[in-house]
Amino acid sequence: MKSNSSNIICLLLFVFFTSLSFCSNTDTIVKKLYSPDGNLIINIDNNENNENKLTYSLKVNGQTLISKSSISLFQNSNVEILKTEQVKVNTTWTPVWGQFSEIQNYYNELKVTLLHNKTPYKLYIRAYNNGAAFRYEIDQISKNSKPIFSIEYSLPKDSKLYTPAREGKPKGPLSMQTLFDALVKQKLVMPILIENTEKPFMALLESDLASAPGFEVIDFNFDKKRNKLIAKNEYNLKSNSLITPWRLILFEKNIGDLVTNTVPLNVAAPNKISDPSWIKPGKTLWDWRVHGYNTEDGFTYGINNESYYRFIDFAAKNDIEYFLIDDSWYTDVKKGHIEMSEKLDLQKVSDYAKNKGVSLILYYDRHKGVYGDKKLFSYYSSLGMSGVKYGFMGRNVSFSKEAIRLSAESKLLIDFHDNPVPFTGMTRTYPNAIAREYCHAQQDSRRAFTPEAFIRMALINAIQGPLDMNNGIFDITGVNDGNREKGPKKLNSLITTVTAEAARTLIIFSGLICLPDAPEAYAAKLDLFEFLQKMPVGKWDESKVLHAKMDEYISTARRHGDEWFIGSVHSKGGNLAISLDFLKEELNYKITYYEDTEETDSSTNPEAYQIRKETVKKGDVISAQMVKGGGHCMWIRPE
Repeated sequence: MKSNSSNIICLLLFVFFTSLSFCSNTDTIVKKLYSPDGNLIINIDNNENNENKLTYSLKVNGQTLISKSSISLFQNSNVEILKTEQVKVNTTWTPVWGQFSEIQNYYNELKVTLLHNKTPYKLYIRAYNNGAAFRYEIDQISKNSKPIFSIEYSLPKDSKLYTPAREGKPKGPLSMQTLFDALVKQKLVMPILIENTEKPFMALLESDLASAPGFEVIDFNFDKKRNKLIAKNEYNLKSNSLITPWRLILFEKNIGDLVTNTVPLNVAAPNKISDPSWIKPGKTLWDWRVHGYNTEDGFTYGINNESYYRFIDFAAKNDIEYFLIDDSWYTDVKKGHIEMSEKLDLQKVSDYAKNKGVSLILYYDRHKGVYGDKKLFSYYSSLGMSGVKYGFMGRNVSFSKEAIRLSAESKLLIDFHDNPVPFTGMTRTYPNAIAREYCHAQQDSRRAFTPEAFIRMALINAIQGPLDMNNGIFDITGVNDGNREKGPKKLNSLITTVTAEAARTLIIFSGLICLPDAPEAYAAKLDLFEFLQKMPVGKWDESKVLHAKMDEYISTARRHGDEWFIGSVHSKGGNLAISLDFLKEELNYKITYYEDTEETDSSTNPEAYQIRKETVKKGDVISAQMVKGGGHCMWIRPE
C-alpha cells in the first residue's frame, strides 16, 4: 500500500511539473517549441550576428527543413524578447462541411512578447505534428511605424519548388539556382510546394486572411545573394492595432497528405454564421459549355426556358441539388439595375426549379457593370436564388471578403470565377464560400489542361482549399469535334477518358462540383453517372490520398458513413495497387468498378468504359488499371 501511495505521489508530481512547463513563465525566456509528438522543433533567437534580429529554424525528426531565417513585423529594427508563455491545446471541432466530419486541433503554442521602439507586441508560434504557424499581434502601433509581415525560408540546397500559375500549368520543378530567373518572369504565388531528397514534402502558404484587415495576399520574392525565399505583405490600414494572417509551413511524408492537412483550417477563425443549416454543398449542372449542343431529338441548347427546363428536369431526376445559369440571363448592369435577357423568363425558370426541388445559382460578372454589392446579394435572394458565382473580382482582399460576408447575410452560397483571392481557411469562418476557381477551370485555358496539369493542380493548387475546376465531361468526342458554341478553339485538344472525368470530380475537393456537360450526355451513360450521383459532395467523414506522384498519378479515397468512394487518374497509364485496409474487419462489401477498357484511348477512343461488380473485404488489394490519361473509380458499401 505504501508503494502504491508513493507511485501516486510521483505521478501527481510528474503531471504538475509537466503542466507547469506549459504555463506562463515570466522568469525564463523559452526559445524552443516542440510539437505534441516531439518530432517538430522550432527554435527562435534574437541574437543573429549580435544584431538583435529575430530568427527561427525548423527541424523534423532531426532533419533541418528550414535553417536559421529571419521573421519580422518591422523592417531593419532591433528586437528584444521581454517574455515567453507556453500553452498546450488539444480540442476537436465539427466543420459545417468538408473533407472530415471532425477535426482535431492539437498543438503547442509559444507566445513571445517583443519590444520595438518601446512598443510591446506579440508573436504567436504554433507547433503541430504536421506543421508550424506564425502570427503577429500588436495592440498599439506607433505613428512612425510601417508594419510589414516578412518571413524568410532558408531551404535545403536540393529543394525543388512548384507553384500555381493561375490558369496555366503549375510551374516547376524550380531549383534554388533557377528560382531568381523564374521570379523575374512571373511571381510565385501560394501555395508553394517543396520537395527534397529523403525529406518530408513541404508547403508554404497563409491562412485566416479573413481575420487580418489591412493585408493583401502574400508575395514571394527570392534574395539571390542570400539564397533565401521571402514572403512579405505590407499593412495598409490606418488603425491603432493589427493582427496578421497565419504564415504556415506544412510538412508530410507523402505528397498527397498536404492536400488533406488540417492545419490551415485549425488556425482559421471559427464559424461566424450563427445558423449555417442553410449551407448545403452539392453538385450543380451548368449551362455555359452546353450552348450549341444538339440532341438526338433535334433540340439545340441555348439561352431559353426550354433549355433550362431540360437541365432542371435531369437534375431533379438524378439527385443533383443545383443548376448554375451563367451570365446569359442578363444583358447589362447599371447601379441598382440588371437588364434581363429577352431570350428567357427567369421568373418562370425559378418557379419551375422550385417546383422540381432544384436550387438555382446565378452568375454575376463585374465586367458588365457594377450593380452595388450591398444591394446585389439581397436582390439575388429576392429572385429566389441559392447562390452566386461571382466573376472577375480579382485579388482584392477586402472587396472579396465583404462579398462573402454580404452573401452570407442573404443566405447565398458564393463561388468565385477567374483568379480570386486564395482565402485559405475561409470555409471554416464563412462556410458559404463554397468553392473558387483558384486553378485552371476545364476548357477555359485548354493549353494548360493536360493529364499532367490536372495532377499538378490536384497536388498544388488544392492545398489552399476547395476548387471549382468544372470536371466531368462525358461527351468528350463532341467537345473535341467543336460541337459547342463555348467549346475550345483548338479541336481534339481534350486528352482524357470518361472514367478519368468521373474520377476527377472526386479527386478535386469542393463544396460545389460544377458539371459542365449536357443532360443528354450524362443520360447516355447513366450507369457511369451513378458514381457522381451517389457521391455525397462535401459531406465526407474521412478523406485520404492513397497514391500520388507529381505529373504521373493520384488516387483519392473519401468516406461517408460506411461507404467509400475512390477515384484515380494516371497520366502515363499503368496500374495502382489499392489496399482496402481501411475497411471494417467484420463486414463484407459490395464494390462497383468504373474502368477504362482495353480499347479505351484518351486521344482516339476516350468514351469506352466498363462497369463490374464484386464482393470485397478488409485487406483485399485492388488492381486499378488505367490507360494513358485515363482513370478508375470505385464505389464501396456494406452488403
